Amino acid sequence: MVQTSRFSTVVEGIVPVMLTPFDESGAIDYSGLERLIEWYIAHGADALFAVAQSSEMQYLSLDERAALGRFVVEKAAGRVPVVVSGHISDDIGAQVEELQAAVETGAQGVVIVTNHLDPQRQGRAALTANLEHLLARLPSSLPLGLYECPAPYRRLLDDDELAFCIASERFIMLKDVSCDLETVKRRVKLAQGSALKILNANAAIAWDAMKAGSAGFNGVFTNFHPDLYQWLRLRSDADPALAEELATFLVLSAVSEALGYPALAKLYHQRIGTFDSIRCRVIDYDIRERYWALDAVLDKIVQGTEHFRARIAALPGR
Repeated sequence: MVQTSRFSTVVEGIVPVMLTPFDESGAIDYSGLERLIEWYIAHGADALFAVAQSSEMQYLSLDERAALGRFVVEKAAGRVPVVVSGHISDDIGAQVEELQAAVETGAQGVVIVTNHLDPQRQGRAALTANLEHLLARLPSSLPLGLYECPAPYRRLLDDDELAFCIASERFIMLKDVSCDLETVKRRVKLAQGSALKILNANAAIAWDAMKAGSAGFNGVFTNFHPDLYQWLRLRSDADPALAEELATFLVLSAVSEALGYPALAKLYHQRIGTFDSIRCRVIDYDIRERYWALDAVLDKIVQGTEHFRARIAALPGR
């Protein structure tokens, strides 16, 4: 089926969920953020998702969220689309204010978080009523996204809710956090012929989901090796055996998310010179003290990443 859209913006492929670097005083480090934007683009990002949970959006003021989004849009400078969230409130009035602030960043899309559409867990009627309230107050000319953010709770859309969103013709992406391949497949089929792209966020099923029709990968390990996910997405047919090895490495690497992410990702970027500090607002403990031998784990991830980059670079006809 031919896909149609009234929007020119397309968000698909490898879409990093952006980190927010802080300096040692706790302020946003915009120099580090600019280096991060350049790193994402140099390593094959197709779009950027700013002011997301990986950005520690729940720990940023509204002014900081707006400034962060504007900065990313400015520095990306149209090279890749930028979508922005910062949707963190349960109060519907506050949601309108923060989503309007996201609109004013100039981003190519604004992302709505599903759990804030149903903060009391009341079900479909509450979610659709709140969504309709927001849609009436957001520019109809601006593409929107959906994000099944796991905090404060993971609110997955059921098929009827997703169909409602598709029928509205307002949405171009869903960051799928079902972590279930069969659900991804069902959603891909449901969205067929629409503008909405299904972007899986779970590394364990990333390659299988892309092979099954997911429009890309939007998980946290885009902060370590987005280019390797991009090779799997676009070039894995060049060496199926290498693709199988790489897919296994990516799954096992991503298990380390439990070891203090996003500080773990900031530690990686400190090593490669993107960030000066690993300071976080969401993590208030020493990750090395809590997770013994953390640097040794990161060493292996770095070594494996460079190993696979070298093997890919050596392929004939690359």
